[in-house]
Amino acid sequence: MRKFALFLPCILLYYFTAFSQPKVQIYNPEANAISDLRQAIQKAAQENKHVFIVIGGNWCPWCIKFHRYVQQNTKIDSLIQANYVVCLINYSKENKNQEVLRMFEYPQRFGFPVFVILNQKGERIHTQDSGLLESGESYDDKKVIQFLKNWSPKALDPSLYE
Repeated sequence: MRKFALFLPCILLYYFTAFSQPKVQIYNPEANAISDLRQAIQKAAQENKHVFIVIGGNWCPWCIKFHRYVQQNTKIDSLIQANYVVCLINYSKENKNQEVLRMFEYPQRFGFPVFVILNQKGERIHTQDSGLLESGESYDDKKVIQFLKNWSPKALDPSLYE
């Protein structure tokens, strides 16, 4: 009976944590990443923006944290909206999108999420290890803002440096 008394709370704790939290669906394992990329590049060219690729998965706590961080931080969200077309690329056991990862020279080596910046022509201009933008249990505003500004179309305008 004593073993059961210890076992029951463990079962209840597992049940409530495993089944009471809604499953996060930020990344779509069934999405056609190549098609999504083409659309993002086309839109970026039309809007004079860069493409901000976020590679991650619904299984990844830091991927979810970054998504929520952007949603809850109006300054970061505004910077992204003003300068980038966002393209989410799934990486999971269901779909690793190996072709896309090969195109960008295996950015998963940095962990997840990993960020890839493309110019309007679809050329990769930067790959960012997101871990370098973290601070404690979240992302660091100053680091993220600096990253987003450094790779914006304006920052790479040659006329600013002549």
